[in-house]
Amino acid sequence: MMKILLVNKFLFPKGGDAISTLATGRLLAQKGHEVHYWGMSAPQNPEYPLKELFVSPIDYNKKMGLRQQLREALNILYSMEAKRKMEALIEKLKPDIVHLNNFAHQLSPSILDVFHKHGIPSVMTMRDYKLVCPAYTMLSDGKPCERCKDGRYYHCLLRRCTKGSMLKSLVNTFEMYLHHRIMHIYDKIDTFISPSRFLMEKVKEMGFRRRLVHLPNFVDTGEFKPRYGWDEESIVYAGRLSHEKGVATLIEALRDIGPRLKIIGDGPLKEGLEEGVISRGMKSVEFLGYRKGEELKEEIRRCMFVVLPSEWYENNPRIVIEAFALGKPVVGARIGGIPELVRDGQTGYTFRAGDPEELRARIESLLRDKDSIVTMGRKAREWVKEELNPEKHYKELMEIYKSALR
Repeated sequence: MMKILLVNKFLFPKGGDAISTLATGRLLAQKGHEVHYWGMSAPQNPEYPLKELFVSPIDYNKKMGLRQQLREALNILYSMEAKRKMEALIEKLKPDIVHLNNFAHQLSPSILDVFHKHGIPSVMTMRDYKLVCPAYTMLSDGKPCERCKDGRYYHCLLRRCTKGSMLKSLVNTFEMYLHHRIMHIYDKIDTFISPSRFLMEKVKEMGFRRRLVHLPNFVDTGEFKPRYGWDEESIVYAGRLSHEKGVATLIEALRDIGPRLKIIGDGPLKEGLEEGVISRGMKSVEFLGYRKGEELKEEIRRCMFVVLPSEWYENNPRIVIEAFALGKPVVGARIGGIPELVRDGQTGYTFRAGDPEELRARIESLLRDKDSIVTMGRKAREWVKEELNPEKHYKELMEIYKSALR
């Protein structure tokens, strides 16, 4: 049995990265390993041992004075607080291996020097494109962008890719040159895990030359009671309400047709999307706000199917996997890692990203042949049960750990 340290900036179910990190921890603990967590302090965190060694909370979306902006910029580049606290944690725990997830910015790669100093192997699951894209999304002006290929990170600054801010784009651009061209700090990670084949091949195309292995997210179908069929004629979108998620395209596709659309989530576009729906008189669109846990599962159980209209290079979206586990097919954009999960006519349908007319046609196809919703929902659950189960994931993860330890 191993002593494993799991690292993620958020340690409560805030997003897919945190949910996957916590699920991995539960799986490892069930198998008898000693699991510890480290990340950012937050009131939403459960009670963690050694929480006093977590990094101070920071919200980059809050307004800051110039002095605080400069201080936080330095922390993004190389956080001495994170390094100091990680040093204390390692001396207390002495883990066998460290499994990193999302740690850029709030935690910073300064912690990699600590692992290297103590001779502790580390692996990292890539949750986005941060290792090749300063803005992590590979989006510019709302469209997929690959201008930073082969280390041409200056495009982030020229195009203000980080939230349209010159200062934030400058920090992120300098961060990439510092970490990848000067410090080569990511060389201190033994293995990089990619949940989707798309992400793995894309970062290679972008010039990433370190050891990569493919290991998708998993789901324990025993925790997901399926509902084949539906309680109401509705479809569900669940996720962040931001431009790259394509929610506006979904609303446009449903302009003159049913069924009811339930939009679950929050984000910067929420108010604008709500105003647009009201101005069009679209009474069939309902904004439910943020949902999680059983409350989210129940909304999905009640619906006919789930739609994921993303317009960016999605990795291995958990919402698709969890919808399948609940017995629901998915209509997903043909972009990123989504087609690895959504198989046309088998577990749902795909459509051209950003195309409301093709999305509309796919939705209408399911509404005309409602028996197929049940059939594909059953196939979807069976597929995740066979291919994305905890036992298979654990076996492959152990091989990755053992390889790093060697």
